Amino acid sequence: MTSSDFSLHGAIDLGARRAAAQRQQQRPASGASDDSSQHVIDVTDATFNTEVVERSRTVPVLVDFWADWCQPCKQLGPILEKLANEADGRWVLAKVDIDANPALGQQLARMGVQGIPFVAAVVAGQMLPVLNGAAPEPQVRQVLDQLFAALRQQGMLPEDDGADAVQQPAADPLEIEAEAALQRGDLDGAATAFGRILETSPNDPVAKSGLALVDLQRRAQAYDPAAVRKDAADRPDDAAAQVKAADLELVEGRIDEAFDRLIGTVRRTAGDERETARKHLIALFDVLPPDDPRVTRARRKLASALF
Repeated sequence: MTSSDFSLHGAIDLGARRAAAQRQQQRPASGASDDSSQHVIDVTDATFNTEVVERSRTVPVLVDFWADWCQPCKQLGPILEKLANEADGRWVLAKVDIDANPALGQQLARMGVQGIPFVAAVVAGQMLPVLNGAAPEPQVRQVLDQLFAALRQQGMLPEDDGADAVQQPAADPLEIEAEAALQRGDLDGAATAFGRILETSPNDPVAKSGLALVDLQRRAQAYDPAAVRKDAADRPDDAAAQVKAADLELVEGRIDEAFDRLIGTVRRTAGDERETARKHLIALFDVLPPDDPRVTRARRKLASALF
């Protein structure tokens, strides 16, 4: 996959990439962010291993993946910077502009990340997902409190790391285990952990979404991408061919394209072909949070196509 094949949040034209690269060049050579805080750093493709992975062996690093065109990123970024400064060294915030650093953007796609802003925690070299999307400050505080409490419970952080005591229940260790398995590509381990969550909480939205993502990645791994794309182009009214192409697009982060492909199939076909496309599209909705605006838009388009 090349940088031109993938965008986490819609198409990025060459002008946007060039502007992002120029912004990166204009930042201080030390890697400090604009607020000059030692607890907030800018990270690039070239410095990620040193500034994030190696640093995480001594202090937790939260990584904020963002882009200048992403409005939710501009809402979440200042909140994270404020909390990083309040933490005063208990954890570090690393900011990654995915336009200026396409290799890291592509890595997110391979991980199945559905959009930005995306925040991950790197602890002892291990990456864990934390937030996918913007959130108000109280919610962000709660998520981080639960994260660090769960990490202490698992022994990944010392009990006396200085983090504030939490009043909310700690994050489910099974959920952290499942997400960690996803990060390292252990689909069987992730499916097992998510399944154990659903045994006790059958409607848990994170576990349901996680299993849907596991199923998607398993299917995509079995495809020959070139053959899938050719079949889809040659047979526009073949629902099975369009389903596979939509799977690939979703894995690559091309969310709207995947949804629109199947909605178009619903419009063009009838009978079993139409029903196959409709059912698969609804199943793909489960990969994203139910309130994701792309799901909302696709549901409206689907209703229009059906009626």
